[in-house]
Amino acid sequence: MPELSHRRRLLVLAICCMSLLIVSIDNTILNVALPSMQRDLDASTSGLQWAIDAYTLVLAALLMLAGSTADRIGRKRVFMTGLVAFTVGSVLCSLAPDLSWLVVFRMVQAVGGSMLNPVAMSIITNTFTDPRERARAIGVWGAVVGISMAAGPLVGGLLVESVGWRSIFWVNLPVGLAALLLTLRFVPESRAPKARRPDPLGQLMVIVLFGSLTYAIIEAPNAGFARVLPFAALAAAALIGLLCYEPRRAEPLIDLRFFRSVPFSGATVTAVTAFAALGGFLFLSTLYLQNVRGLSALHAGLWMLPMAVPTFLCAPLSGRLVGSRGPRLPLLIAGGALTVSGVLFAAFEAETSNVTLFIGYALFGVGFGFVNAPITNTAVSGMPRAQAGVAAAVASTSRQLGQTLGVAVIGAVLAAGVGTSSYGDTFVAAARPGWWILAACGLSVLVLGAVANGRWAHHTAERTADRLKTPALEKTPQATTP
Repeated sequence: MPELSHRRRLLVLAICCMSLLIVSIDNTILNVALPSMQRDLDASTSGLQWAIDAYTLVLAALLMLAGSTADRIGRKRVFMTGLVAFTVGSVLCSLAPDLSWLVVFRMVQAVGGSMLNPVAMSIITNTFTDPRERARAIGVWGAVVGISMAAGPLVGGLLVESVGWRSIFWVNLPVGLAALLLTLRFVPESRAPKARRPDPLGQLMVIVLFGSLTYAIIEAPNAGFARVLPFAALAAAALIGLLCYEPRRAEPLIDLRFFRSVPFSGATVTAVTAFAALGGFLFLSTLYLQNVRGLSALHAGLWMLPMAVPTFLCAPLSGRLVGSRGPRLPLLIAGGALTVSGVLFAAFEAETSNVTLFIGYALFGVGFGFVNAPITNTAVSGMPRAQAGVAAAVASTSRQLGQTLGVAVIGAVLAAGVGTSSYGDTFVAAARPGWWILAACGLSVLVLGAVANGRWAHHTAERTADRLKTPALEKTPQATTP
């Protein structure tokens, strides 16, 4: 990639943030619209889970493929293709005649979305080469998530109340088209110095792993353990297959040597747990505010502001802290705030009082605002720039997988607790185990932030970076290339 002026670099960052905005705002808007969709499409709790997870599942399964493909054939080309697919998918979602077609069209959206965030992060990594400047850019990137959280519920609530839930997908059109035209004009093409070969078998096993695991979790309360056991076994077999097959390839879908870096592994697990907390938090909050408290979509969106505003304010602060002091402090703050928020709901039923509900939402917003920048920075900063696309894709995959599992697990726990009763009668008690799970997710962020960012951990990252500069065939004599 050619050296760009400061102004041009900022413009590239803005364009990449536009893609993050439409992908992030899509989820927050959809959560506000869930009760309206449930009534209009006669959907069950598991149906609502699939409306969310069909998107995040496909996204998680294809992100690593998109990252490696972008490194191989050109990041700008893949990024523009993703913008087109995501925009078309959004139009199709707004026209879906029933829940089944909505799930299908959400998958189309996800195919496009998989080409956006990891590729955009790879473009940012290769545009901002100075570590401090890159950390600040990633902080801005994280602030966009806060913007989506603030704008999503409000815009979504207003659209649902005034036009209907189908209109929530329309907001992606102008942003997507503008980002497409600006990318064509201002973003330079870039690719990895050495092209990586496709790994179709590895990609298939990733799809089987994520899909089978999510299906088993979501359908367990309704279908029963015996019927989902084969899918759980299939997921386990796919995982074992990946662990055995990928190290034998010269150019795997994901180089498992990445995970010898303790900071990288810690960032990956942190991304899964933090975004599992986000997915579960939004799912529980939306259903509670509208189906239990009886609030309108707009009023429910206003109640999400105590979470969204701290996320927006803390994300750039987290980026500056990562740039000046490293990722440990932001992760400790994030883990502590997320844990206290979860415990407040689980042990003290914070949702039953306006004051404690506000405090719980604000604490969650602070925690989530601080967690995103250190995840991204840790995932990409220790890796060779030639592998930036794959490393960023792993971080993005971890986020989407976490959100998928969060909605699946928390939704399954809620469905099992509610049973055939109404939400109003049983929701608070049925949601309590889910809140404890979210508190445990926050605690894991806290522990990993302390353990995975010390001097010893940084030494493992340096050794891993040196190994990654050695071709896999030299490191693994038994490697094969089908």
